[in-house]
This record gives sequence, C-alpha cells and structure tokens, in this order.
Amino acid sequence: MIRVLLILLGFQLIGETISRGLALAVPGPVLGLAGLFAAFVIFPSLAELMRGTVTGLLGHLSLLFVPAGVGVVAHLDVIAQYGLGLIVALVGSTVLAILAGVGTFLLVARLTGGSSDG
Repeated sequence: MIRVLLILLGFQLIGETISRGLALAVPGPVLGLAGLFAAFVIFPSLAELMRGTVTGLLGHLSLLFVPAGVGVVAHLDVIAQYGLGLIVALVGSTVLAILAGVGTFLLVARLTGGSSDG
C-alpha cells in the first residue's frame, strides 16, 4: 500500500515539477495523471500492482467532498447574500456548456460526414 501511494504521489510531484518549471497552464496533477496513464500502457503489470489500493481509495473518494461542505456551511451568510446570482451563474453556465457540447458534436458530425440523427 505504501509503495502504491508513493507511486501516485511521485507522479503528481513529477507533474507539478513539469507544470511549474515550464510555466504551463495545465495543472500538475493532470500531467502526473497523464504520465501515470502512459506508465500503465508501457507497463501493464504496474496497473495490476496498484489495482487493490486504488480501488480502496476510490471507494472513499466521497470524503474529499467534506471540506467543500464545511466551506459552504461556514459561508452561509455569503450564500444568503449572493445566492440568487450564484444559482443563475451555475444554471446559466451549465446550459451554455451543454449547448457548446451539442454544437461541437454537430460540427464534428458534419465535418466527418456522420449522421447526427442516430
């Protein structure tokens, strides 16, 4: 288990080092995850070695949302003051993201000659 955690943190450290060292706009953990994926492709036995521990970590992933919930409760006064604006921003950005996804799909379907009607 310690070895798997060291591998995970090592890839995150490598990603952070590359991201900060080259002043990239991509977050370090994303680069680390890409590196871990490449390592899995090159060394499939590494994925098998990590499977048990990582499955256990994923089973408790919901614990990472506890700090966000505490933050919301700690700032209820701000939410009460700006709640309507926050709701409008959340709903509006969600609708715009969905429309952007649909538009991209239709554009790619048109460019590749695919049918968008199923």
